[in-house]
Amino acid sequence: MLRNRPPLSAPLRPGNLLPARAMAAAWSLMMLLAVLAWVLVVGQADSGTDADGGMDMAPGTMGLALPLFLLLWVIMMIAMMFPSLAPVAITWARGIGRQSSGAVRAARIAQFVGGYLIAWTAFGLAVYGILTVTDNVVGGHPEAGRWIGAGAFLLAGVHQLSPLKNVCLSHCRSPMGQLVRYAGYRSGAARDLRVGVHHGLYCVGCCWGLMIVLIPLGTMNIAAMAALAVVIFVEKLWRLGPVLSTAVGVIFLVLAALAPFQSWLLPGLEQHAGM
Repeated sequence: MLRNRPPLSAPLRPGNLLPARAMAAAWSLMMLLAVLAWVLVVGQADSGTDADGGMDMAPGTMGLALPLFLLLWVIMMIAMMFPSLAPVAITWARGIGRQSSGAVRAARIAQFVGGYLIAWTAFGLAVYGILTVTDNVVGGHPEAGRWIGAGAFLLAGVHQLSPLKNVCLSHCRSPMGQLVRYAGYRSGAARDLRVGVHHGLYCVGCCWGLMIVLIPLGTMNIAAMAALAVVIFVEKLWRLGPVLSTAVGVIFLVLAALAPFQSWLLPGLEQHAGM
């Protein structure tokens, strides 16, 4: 019975794989969305800066209602996460390409990406709650900001060095095993959405520590966002990514020790003093 089975090294039939042009188009589209998201985020940050370079908007939640905050949060996640998500999305698209074509494939990929963003939107709800509490506490007790900032750096550093980080980062760095398992899901309208949510939850588990440092650094701190986006990209795609992850964790622990005594490390919390 094994005699007629093709060897593993045998090439797949051309129709079984996503065409190279379609893969290039999908990759280009995700990068374009990331670039457009960065443009929107930078524009929003500039609109909140006064003539002297200071912030002209409330810190933390930026004075936004929950729906507007979540919209901005999703745009931020597209800007920061899509470059590292693209290889996974393209890998999933290759699998979809064996069974679907044209508009059906595009709709399924959109469901996958939508599910991924749902996971990050859920985390955005938690972030909004944390920022609201932080705004209230620091608004009444400005000195508490130093300890809140130190706590955020401490949590981020501990998470970077934790087993949870290692498990989730391993998944994000090598998702093929999970994608193969996803291919066995029962077919249905929500299958690709569930796959995206599942992968997104792993990504949240991998990166939530990096995101919470935006509390002390500033939610719309473009330099901090760009630096974190580079860290996320390198962690997931470079062969020495786990080493970088550990190094970043150590840096966060050092910042946690310095934060109570160095207010310049907490621009996102020190803004309250000037509001």
